[in-house]
Amino acid sequence: MSEKHEPYDEKELKDASPLEKERSPTEGVVVDVESLPEPILDKHGIRLHPQPTTDPLDPLNWSKTRKHSMLAIVMSLYFLFTFLTTATVPSFPGLQEQLQASAAQINWTVAIPALGLAIGPVVWSSIADAVGRRVVFIGGTVIALAATIGAAKPQNYGGYMAARFFQGLGLDGLNRDDAIRVSHALLALRILTVDGNLRINDMFYEHERGQKVGLWVIAIDMGLLVGPLIGGFMDLVSTEWIQWLIAILFAVVLLAEIAFLPESLYPRSRMLYTHNLHPNAAANPTGSSTSEEKTEVKDLSDHLPKRTKALPFVNVAPIPGIKHPAPWDSLLRFFLTWPFPAVSLTVCLYCFGWYWWILCVITEIPAAYESYSPQIQGLFFIGLILGTGAAELFFSGTLSDWIVLKLSKRNIAARDTNNSNEHGTTHSPHIRIPEHRLYLLPPASLLTCIGLLLWGISIDRSYHWIVGQIAFFLIAAGIQTGNTLVCAYIIDCYPLQSMSVVTFYAVLLNFSAFVSPFFVAPWVEANGFTNAFVAMGLFTLGVGGGGAGLVIWFGKRLRAVGGDMSWVNPEFEN
Repeated sequence: MSEKHEPYDEKELKDASPLEKERSPTEGVVVDVESLPEPILDKHGIRLHPQPTTDPLDPLNWSKTRKHSMLAIVMSLYFLFTFLTTATVPSFPGLQEQLQASAAQINWTVAIPALGLAIGPVVWSSIADAVGRRVVFIGGTVIALAATIGAAKPQNYGGYMAARFFQGLGLDGLNRDDAIRVSHALLALRILTVDGNLRINDMFYEHERGQKVGLWVIAIDMGLLVGPLIGGFMDLVSTEWIQWLIAILFAVVLLAEIAFLPESLYPRSRMLYTHNLHPNAAANPTGSSTSEEKTEVKDLSDHLPKRTKALPFVNVAPIPGIKHPAPWDSLLRFFLTWPFPAVSLTVCLYCFGWYWWILCVITEIPAAYESYSPQIQGLFFIGLILGTGAAELFFSGTLSDWIVLKLSKRNIAARDTNNSNEHGTTHSPHIRIPEHRLYLLPPASLLTCIGLLLWGISIDRSYHWIVGQIAFFLIAAGIQTGNTLVCAYIIDCYPLQSMSVVTFYAVLLNFSAFVSPFFVAPWVEANGFTNAFVAMGLFTLGVGGGGAGLVIWFGKRLRAVGGDMSWVNPEFEN
């Protein structure tokens, strides 16, 4: 059994992670941890979140092989969804001629679907919280596969844009002929944008979050960057075969989902506290269980709700044992999240001060290297790919987990010393500060700033292409690091509301991607690459990096201003 510690004082609770406080699973109110079973701690003495159960159907108790195979499927699917978004970028000149459109209009073909992606999460996350993750994943992939098969047919510019927008929205707003000519399966992407992160929260603990979220983010970013690389060579066959390749890959992922992707939405609160499956709930003070307690647990097991792998192979009914959200809850909670500045301010600073420049770079590559063939233009994305991979391998997810752990252990040691000096006893509050996650953001913004400056200058002055590759490496490394850290940080701030904060993040991230391609082409044409991209770099450093420093410094106050959210994820409520 873990060491018992004294209750926190009011100041400690204000500074602490929300996991130092607990929500009552039956009453929906905040209570002191002493009223709940003794929390389980990890090997470093820090409280585990989520709290594990003794249930073999609990995703936290599944084998590493199963959990990581599920993570690999999720990553593959997300890779494909962003891959198909940018795979046509090297063929922009051909599309411009085929559709009789301007360069700016062709850039909009990347922006318009992002609007659907921005609206989608507030619609579909409630469904994922009611009927589960598996059916949403499989259904979204089926839609993507069917739409991609129809994407190879030729279309005019108006039908092309209308189809992409309405498929992104998931509405039956087009007639059959227009819908079948859609070029990308964006409905499924926007359905699954939030659900992938939720699967990570279902299967892994908080102290693993940075690394696992980083892998999820790198799959999204790599698809965005590898798409033009592969698409450039597929364009040698035809633009239609870009879509056929995507359809084949979707079919492979769909088979993997059906065979190896069980339901992971788990009624944790009910299993822990109502059915007494918390590891410490049935233990007496001597550490052994009485015969009466064992009989009670056995009797309860006959009445447990069906869950995860015990559910039907295709389950479309609400998951038992959890409080199911209303269909409009996702939209309502999106607006209710704005008054929590630790989430809203941090996300806005990153999305509109930093992230949206990546779409400006991607959509301007054909114009910057117009003398090169589409295949060579695709190869120019290698610098972005290497920067993204290096950032995740050495800097963002895993390194941020290590920083958070080290600072938390230092905090524990300092508190133990103070408590021993003041009270003659020792106890460990185990406080994990979410802002520890953000220490890498300012240097990451500097990397992106340098990269943007360097690339803009290199294009106008006709530097060797390797200079552009170095610039791409720096741009991607900074953006990948920021993406992982911001996503993990907002979940650290509100882990019991991870669905809502990730939905909020997905909406604004995709909205920023929708906005930027509309203004970048006219901006570059009017001012040149140097002036435009130098301005982008300085804006990133000032707003993105400077804003990150302010959040690190004032993060505790921002969380105190917002207070506690009045709702939690369904798995934490009966």
